[in-house]
Order: sequence, then structure tokens, then C-alpha cells
Amino acid sequence: MAEFETAEELVRQSAPERPVLCVRPHAAARAARWFSEHFPGPTIYALKANTAPQILAALTDAGITRFDVASLPEIDQVSDVPQARLYFMNPVKARETIARAYFDYGVRAFALDSFDELDKIVSATGNAADLQLFVRLACPNPHALIPLEGKYGVNEADAPELLMAARQRAERLGVTFHVGSQAMTPQSFGEALQIAGERICAGGAMIDMLDVGGGFPSRYVGVEPPPLEAFVSSIVETCERLTIGEGVQLMCEPGRALVAEAESVLVRVEARREHDLYINDGAFGTLYDGAYSGFTYPARLVRPDGGHPGSVQPFRLLGPTCDSVDVMPGPYWLPGCIGEGDYIEIGQVGAYGRVLASGFNGFGAYDEAVLTDEPMVTMYGDAPKRMSDRRSAQ
Repeated sequence: MAEFETAEELVRQSAPERPVLCVRPHAAARAARWFSEHFPGPTIYALKANTAPQILAALTDAGITRFDVASLPEIDQVSDVPQARLYFMNPVKARETIARAYFDYGVRAFALDSFDELDKIVSATGNAADLQLFVRLACPNPHALIPLEGKYGVNEADAPELLMAARQRAERLGVTFHVGSQAMTPQSFGEALQIAGERICAGGAMIDMLDVGGGFPSRYVGVEPPPLEAFVSSIVETCERLTIGEGVQLMCEPGRALVAEAESVLVRVEARREHDLYINDGAFGTLYDGAYSGFTYPARLVRPDGGHPGSVQPFRLLGPTCDSVDVMPGPYWLPGCIGEGDYIEIGQVGAYGRVLASGFNGFGAYDEAVLTDEPMVTMYGDAPKRMSDRRSAQ
């Protein structure tokens, strides 16, 4: 894969016709080191967020060797990582998939949220005595930009009995939950942990592991979450108040927070109509969250000479497909001189960008390159640049 210092250098040398996924492995490595240094327990990477080989290599080189997987293809993708430990955290799985995960890949950790799923895991693994079982609790998501409640999680009434039943089948028993994607306040985790503590005490089952799941945030335009240290502090302080027994191992499953900054996408403007910019990637490509989740990505004009003349104006971005929902409303503040043939670098697509991209309408082919400069915004480092600073500097 070709390597460039900046997107300007990439455009200068290749003038790409297709969108370019710009990979920054050093950003993923920095995020991984931060969690290793600040979170008081193992970090499990939620593989669904980004499966790019360069990103996975950067994470593993930085010490991430535990993976949250949801399917056999995901298991296969990381099964050869040295010392990999896989956690099958999808609460509903096919019997054949459970059996293959256990017998063919050595997976021992499974999540569940019902008595039926517990019976399924026990049966498919041949009444195995070395299971690590995680009971997923239902958890409200009032502080998340993307709520995930409603699909998974055992309810309050059934949780105590399910925990006791799982305890009888597990070599190690854990509890897990999910506060929603892009949690915006540290109290999200504190409130969920309080609920978890109540369920654990009501069931009377001793647990060995407490997995706080994902939801750790990243920066987007107009979205400035508190520092990640505040989220970890909320987790630690709440756990110290819980009466769940001694020696419980804390765990977390970040996805977005580990990889959002590690990729951007370089797109070309194919047409301009007043304040609408038609680009060659969109909602059915790497920009799903910009169309369907209400996110506005950081974006900047890229020209070979590096010049960004003129004052900025608000624009919408429209993707290349014939579907009218292929729109990223933004607004994206870009120089008013922008037009056909110009390039835009759109940041923070490392989380869920490439994995959600499809071939709809014949689009979806990307070139790839490594960039060695810093991402446009970051949750890591002493002085992360905010989008308001970037806008005034253009």
C-alpha cells in the first residue's frame, strides 16, 4: 500500500478517480495504548467497527489481543493472531456456530441473555466445563447518540434467576451491558453499573467478570464529549461502591473509540449545485453515520498546492447513487470556491465506515493509502484540535 505524508501529497501524485480510504495505523495504536494505560482491566476490541488488516496489526502491535466477535467469519479473521482470546458476545447464535466456535476455534467465552440461549450454549458445547459465560443485562441508553436498547438484554425480572442458572454452568461468570453507541456523558456507565450491581445482588450469584461493554465516544463536528478519563473515572468510582464481591475483573469493549480516528476518506467533487456538493462516496459507502445517525464528520478541502482560499460556507454532501436518501446534510463548512474536480478529506470514518460500505448501484470500489499525518480531530493527546478552531483557520 502506498504511503503519503498528507492527502495533498496523495492528490498531487495520483489524482485519484475513486474514493481513497486513508489509513492512519498510528492513530489506532495510540488509542490502544491509551486504553491499556488507563482502563483498569483488559480491553476487548469490538471487531465489527473496522476489520482492515493494517488497523488490526496496529492494535495487536499495541497490545490488543482480545476480540469481541459476532460470527464465524469474524472469528476466522483474528483466529491466527498470536495469543488471541475471542469473546463471542452476540447474545443470539446458531447452534452450529456455537459448536464450531468452541470445537474448531477454541472459543470459551459466550454472551447470552435468555434461558434458551444458555441451554443452547451448554448443549452445543457438549456440557463443557470450561465455559466463560457473560449474561447481558437490559440497560437504558438515555445518554447515547445511537441508542441500542430494545434488541438484547435480559429484563429485570428474569435477570437474577438467569444469573444463578448461568453460574451453575460457568467456570467463570460475567455480567455485561451496553450503554449505547457514542455515549456522551460519563454517568452513562455509572448508571448502568448501578443497575448491574442491583441485578447481581438480587440473584445472589458470585461473578468473576464485569464487562462494561462499548459506547466510549469519539469527536465529530458539534459533538465534543468529555475526556475519556472522565468515563474511566466514573466506571472505577461506581465499581468501588458496588457490593458484588472481591476480585471481580473489569473489562471493556471499545470499538469506535479505538478506530474512528484511524481512517479518513478522500472523495472527489463531481458537481456543485449552489450549496450541494455531489461526491463519489456516500451513505451506501463509508458515510453511513452521516446520513442515518445524524453525525457530521470533520471535512476539509484538499488541493494539490495545499491552498484553501476564501471564506467557508455551509454545504450538504450528496452521494453518487441514484437513491435520494444518499445525502449527508451536515452542514459541512468548506471554502466557497470549491467545485467540480476538487477533493475533500472526510475524517472519523475509521469506525463502521469501510465495514458498512456496499456495492449498491455499482459504487463501492475504493483505493487505499497510508497517511502519516495526524487525524483532523482526536480524543487523545494534550491539545486536540476542535472543529471550531479548524473552521476559523480555513
